[in-house]
Amino acid sequence: MNILMIEDNESVSEMMEMFFLNEGWDATFKYDGKDGLQAFLDQPDKWDMITLDLNLPGLDGMSVARKIRQVSKTVPLIMLTARDSESDQVLGLEIGADDYVTKPFSPLTLIARIKALHRRFEQSEQVTTATQATDDNPFDVETAHVKISEKTREAYLNDQLIEGLTPKEFDLLFTLAKKPKQVFSREQLLELVWDYQYFGDERTVDAHIKKLRQKVEKVGPQVIQTVWGVGYKFDDSEAGQ
Repeated sequence: MNILMIEDNESVSEMMEMFFLNEGWDATFKYDGKDGLQAFLDQPDKWDMITLDLNLPGLDGMSVARKIRQVSKTVPLIMLTARDSESDQVLGLEIGADDYVTKPFSPLTLIARIKALHRRFEQSEQVTTATQATDDNPFDVETAHVKISEKTREAYLNDQLIEGLTPKEFDLLFTLAKKPKQVFSREQLLELVWDYQYFGDERTVDAHIKKLRQKVEKVGPQVIQTVWGVGYKFDDSEAGQ
């Protein structure tokens, strides 16, 4: 794995370098937001993972994340945030980060998050490059108003493509739509979509649901419903044209 770590604390980078080497990963370290962004822009297809600190000299982490997502919607991105910066964590997820880790963090925790995110990304890539089904129905999920193909990673509402879905947003929609009207708790969605537990921190689900809803609403009525005090469900019964 090729990792780009944009982190202004050199001691943190030196510590993580040892852990990356132990995993057999190649890592490039940048200590300034502008330098980190340039490293990505110079070779956008090189990186299998980016870890990005929010508090950076030169260019702040949020700005770096926005520019990265303008170039690549899919490169796995983990943000490193201060423990008390809840608003930054939520905003980072809305911008397009796949995960965040709060500081101070255990190196083993970051390694585990990287492995889990990389595993999910590889699975998504394998599905994306799979050959199209040859039967008469290429859709894996087909409800009254929504059609979803896991092979092409495309979702349609009333035959209109829901554009710009990130891998996590697609996985959320696919997971919910496979079982219409079943209520999923945030913890269940974390386990099903992120493939590991967030130790009780469920804000990442809410942030991704918010972005997913915004993209759904661009083509039609809302199909992701909130069940207050419990979680979310898919219901397109009122999504007719």
